[in-house]
Amino acid sequence: MHELAAAAITALKDEGATLATAESLTGGLLAGRVTGVPGASAVYVGGVVSYATAVKQRLLGVPDEVVAEYGVVSAECATAMAEGARALLGSTYAVSTTGVAGPDRQEDKPVGTVYVAVAGPSGTTVEALTLAGQRAAIRDSTCAAALATLVAALSTDQAGTAREETPLG
Repeated sequence: MHELAAAAITALKDEGATLATAESLTGGLLAGRVTGVPGASAVYVGGVVSYATAVKQRLLGVPDEVVAEYGVVSAECATAMAEGARALLGSTYAVSTTGVAGPDRQEDKPVGTVYVAVAGPSGTTVEALTLAGQRAAIRDSTCAAALATLVAALSTDQAGTAREETPLG
């Protein structure tokens, strides 16, 4: 996990980019993973732990329609959370986590149903995950997936930038 967080911090530094987080089921664990990396303060601007639906709506701007139609355990909510955190905190990128860590189902979705999203200059990427294990394992796996999705988005954006700069690209 530390290696993924360190890779994300390095990639953000290389790009001159910043990061925000919007967390639900991980409850600040993702922010802890990021800030556990020495030098994270150069890129990490902050985060919102939006455990309650009202906080997702009020602070992150998750539309009522998204909650009503798809629920908070959805790709649509993860997207709105990441985009809302990016706008709220003024970061280049934002990562969100939402899902069911257990022990009980939520919104009739089984334990292990998770969505992570990364919002950045090139748009928003969402990953749907089906994770196994106990609550702690699901939360840890969600953080790992969120960081891996961020690193992939950064790689794609850096590759796109490199292509745009070549004359024959």
